[in-house]
Amino acid sequence: RTATVWKTLSPFWGEEYEVQLQPTFHSISIYVMDEDALSRDDVIGRVCITRDMLAERYSGWMSLSEVDPDEEVQGEIHLRVEVLGSQAGRPRLCCTVLEAR
Repeated sequence: RTATVWKTLSPFWGEEYEVQLQPTFHSISIYVMDEDALSRDDVIGRVCITRDMLAERYSGWMSLSEVDPDEEVQGEIHLRVEVLGSQAGRPRLCCTVLEAR
C-alpha cells in the first residue's frame, strides 16, 4: 500500500514495490483508493495487468475500471511494470506507481 498524497487532484508517488509471483499467475490487480479519516477507505477503481502485458516491460497510462457495478469510475494511473530475473525459481515483478489522475 502506498503512502497517501493529500489535497491534490494530481498526486505523485514514485514508490516502488517488488513482489514474488506464483509461476501460474494470470493477472495482477492494482486498486486505487480514497483514504477517509473518519470512515472506511473507498475503492475508486482498479487496473488489471495481464501476464501477456508483462512479456515486455510495460509503461503507460491505464484507465481505472469499476470494482462496484453501482459506482461510476473516472481516472487513470501511470504505471511502469517489469518482470525482473527470478529468485528461487520464481519471477519477480517490479511495479512503479508514477502518477494518477
